[in-house]
Amino acid sequence: MGVSSSLISDARLQPQPRRFGAFGLTHPYPSGYIEASLGEKLKLKQKGRIMKIQWLLLAIAVLVVGCSPANTGNTQTPQVAMAAEAPADDIPRTPNGKPDFNGIWQVLMNANDNLEPAPPKAAYQLVPGDFVPVPAPSIVAMGAVAAVPASFGVVEGGRIPYKPEAIARRDENALNWQSMDPEVKCYMPGVPRATYMPHPFQIFQSESAFFIAYSFAGAVRNVFLEDPGPAPLDSWMGQSFGYWDGDTWVVEVSGLDDRTWFDRAGNYHTYQLKVTERYTMVSENVIEYTATMEDPDIFEEAWTIKMPIYRRLEEGYELPQFKCVEFVEEMMYGRYRKGRESELGF
Repeated sequence: MGVSSSLISDARLQPQPRRFGAFGLTHPYPSGYIEASLGEKLKLKQKGRIMKIQWLLLAIAVLVVGCSPANTGNTQTPQVAMAAEAPADDIPRTPNGKPDFNGIWQVLMNANDNLEPAPPKAAYQLVPGDFVPVPAPSIVAMGAVAAVPASFGVVEGGRIPYKPEAIARRDENALNWQSMDPEVKCYMPGVPRATYMPHPFQIFQSESAFFIAYSFAGAVRNVFLEDPGPAPLDSWMGQSFGYWDGDTWVVEVSGLDDRTWFDRAGNYHTYQLKVTERYTMVSENVIEYTATMEDPDIFEEAWTIKMPIYRRLEEGYELPQFKCVEFVEEMMYGRYRKGRESELGF
């Protein structure tokens, strides 16, 4: 059966497979297709290089503009500026328009170890060792549990401005921490220490009352909304008088018992201490807390601490009661307990 000349000529016009290699294998695509594909790939690569150069030039331009002296007057990024403006609109408020501090709060830092910057150490109370100070014998068995982590420091300016003659007592307190720190005996911590102990506290606020309940030792503070005058006597938690300064809640505290400390490092005060606290809500779940201490007997000038306080957000969370008096009875009064002599072997 013959094949027409038109079919033969049509077959010749179709692109033929290319043979390559030693075995005469054929490539599935014709040569024209391969050459066109290679050309397209070269064009795409060239286009990619151009785009990379354009992006590089754009990044350099942004960097130059950002470092330009013309922008040194405003160093805030848009995100920082927005965060600074947010508190006025985003914080919860009471019906009278004031910030609403109701809730359970806690400081999440170790200011209670030492208000000043300090390196880590083996224990709160140390005694001389062969080469370096070592934990006191009554503490050494606790190992790392009784070790003290580094303190970042919360005192503005870095150091508490003690008068030279007052530093010796601070150092003596530190050397005798276990027997002298009121926290060890579960005494109420005083102000401002109650705020930054590693325990939460709860604020109850209304137009006619401001009350703070602390987990540690069952301590409480009823903040007077009208100035009650001088405190009639000194007490562990002192006398508190509060008022508004714009959106900041200010509390003046006086009449504090001089047996309270500021921290476990032995920082202390006298009965003349006056504390001025400032609570500023910077977001729904964060309070900026500052406390300024004035005590002319032992400090050369007033000094301030500053730290954030965070809202406890656990679902169903309630203020735990850490009433520790019963936990220290044996330490403080066990020697008077009947039968104690036989337990100790005398």
